[in-house]
Amino acid sequence: METAAVHRLPQTAQGILPARAIGALADVKAIVAERAFDADQIQPASLDLRLGARAWRIRASFLPSAKTPISERLEDLALHSISLNADGTVLETGCVYIVEVEERLALPADIAAATNPKSSTGRLDVFTRVIGDRVAAFDTIPAGYKGTLYLEISPRTFPILVRRGSRLSQIRFRRGEAKLDAKELAALQARETLVSADAPDLSGGGVAVSVDLSDFGNGYAGFRAKRHTGLIDVDKRAGYDVIDFWEPILAHRSKRLVLDPDAFIFWPPKKRCTCRRITRLKWCRSIPWSANSACTTRASSIPASVMRRRAVTARARCSKSARVKCRSFSKTDRSSGVSFMSGLPSGRKNYTARSDRTIRRRA
Repeated sequence: METAAVHRLPQTAQGILPARAIGALADVKAIVAERAFDADQIQPASLDLRLGARAWRIRASFLPSAKTPISERLEDLALHSISLNADGTVLETGCVYIVEVEERLALPADIAAATNPKSSTGRLDVFTRVIGDRVAAFDTIPAGYKGTLYLEISPRTFPILVRRGSRLSQIRFRRGEAKLDAKELAALQARETLVSADAPDLSGGGVAVSVDLSDFGNGYAGFRAKRHTGLIDVDKRAGYDVIDFWEPILAHRSKRLVLDPDAFIFWPPKKRCTCRRITRLKWCRSIPWSANSACTTRASSIPASVMRRRAVTARARCSKSARVKCRSFSKTDRSSGVSFMSGLPSGRKNYTARSDRTIRRRA
């Protein structure tokens, strides 16, 4: 197989393999799948990876190990298994899933690979990375690898609909060293114009890029995801209206933008309960609460007032439908382990019993 896997290229050729070489790998069974490749699955220098039929929802992401196979990790961490079919399966935001990749590998000894999310996957803010069996690194496939690949998926902003055959990640095959040094990058920049900059930064073994916050001609500097949207089918092309999922960010004359982690697309919105705790100091504080809570009111909107001495009252301001879910606060927040009364003046240690009773009565 290794002789045939010269991929119609000279044996001395180094770098990323092109489309015709990827096709040759499939011809000699270095890439194997139960179903034939899709018509557009082989890209100019990469292969799209398709989701297989089996998936698992797991409690949390895990570090791959060269000693422990993925199957054993799934036995420890899997909450339940999922079958992906043609009708599609919903993957919820904030959850972590492991999906078996349909393509399996039996690479020659001189061919390695690397994986990364497809650009369309990144635009949907879906976090993905590929794991090889007994490979102690993400998105890295060593030379000569033989076995199954798994894809970790965690939707960050939108719930997505996937099915067997959906393509969220891609793989690039290479022989030898595929990176260019600074001198080669400078020559390529001069010849092809990799980035439009007067003095491009080519240090660090790559080409540095930056974000343009100037006006695009329509008054916008970019877009951010809406917090509450519908479901996105990852296999549908040009099937949604942008305004249903994204809201524009107006360009500022300073060409600056502050990324608020509570407001922007990079992480799921934090669920917070607002408590009002009353002491002579007249202050209140927002407390992180569990994801089961639907509390939304910020602490800054609740005025603090003085109650009788040695009494501490906390009240969860929740939506009507969520009141049954809001349980009493204890001295330590159950979800984060942070002491929510840690700011009380010294000597006031007998507040817990009374405050718990008050919260249970009012929440």
